[in-house]
Amino acid sequence: MIHDFKTSLPDADVYVFDNNSTDATSEVANRAGARVIKVPLQGKGNVVRRMFADVDADVYVMVDGDATYDAAAAPQLIDALLENGLDMVVGSRLSDEQAAYRLGHRFGNVLLTQCAATIFGKTFKDMLSGYRVFSRRYAKTFPAHSAGFEIETELAVHALSMRMPVAEIETNYKSRPEGSESKLNTYRDGFRILTTILKLFKSEKPFAFFFIGFLICVILSVALAVPAFETYLETGLVPRIPTIILSSGLMLLGAILLICGIVLDTVTRGRYEMKRFAYLAMSPVSRMQRGR
Repeated sequence: MIHDFKTSLPDADVYVFDNNSTDATSEVANRAGARVIKVPLQGKGNVVRRMFADVDADVYVMVDGDATYDAAAAPQLIDALLENGLDMVVGSRLSDEQAAYRLGHRFGNVLLTQCAATIFGKTFKDMLSGYRVFSRRYAKTFPAHSAGFEIETELAVHALSMRMPVAEIETNYKSRPEGSESKLNTYRDGFRILTTILKLFKSEKPFAFFFIGFLICVILSVALAVPAFETYLETGLVPRIPTIILSSGLMLLGAILLICGIVLDTVTRGRYEMKRFAYLAMSPVSRMQRGR
């Protein structure tokens, strides 16, 4: 992989982030001419956080170290970023090999991508791709809260929430080399990614998140109160005191959720403005910086 990327990008510095590997990864990477940085905290999210913090560049190419992505596509991704003034270009996976992109992973990717699109608007076809190109102002303003494989979701949502200019280009995707196994667990990591989407929904769009809770509470409260109210009109009695108490409690909870949504929406707008100012403080990358 290092040889392939050095061939495609002869002017680039190549870094390998070793996340507690138990084989000869570090030695092989050193011999191949890469700068090896060890990251003791387990998880891809922790690695990406270190990548953006430790590496100083104008354009960043991030790729998983499993030899499945096409190094020859890197110049095309970089050109798209520079020529169009983008902040992120995603190399979406295109493969005819069934073993390269398992059916369960394909289905999970589509499902999670559609969930994110429903919440955050137009998104990517391959939101979980591990092949991406970033501008400097993206890398240096990305908060990186995630610790594991859910980092790809956070990368996409950060760009969408900040309304950054992004693009997606199809790239060839092949099977892992013999003896290489994926650490991604379809169900465990899929659940983590879905949880991350919900957390980001709450933090990035709190009014919409809490308004849904408000509507659920109001609907349940009214549904419980209507029969008791009808009985009162017919008999003048209120025989379902516990139901009335539950209905009142749900309505009160709904009101609290609505207030939380309004307050947190104001806080989020202020936080968004701060992130936007930090983003604008970074100079956009130009085509003249291609060789740096």
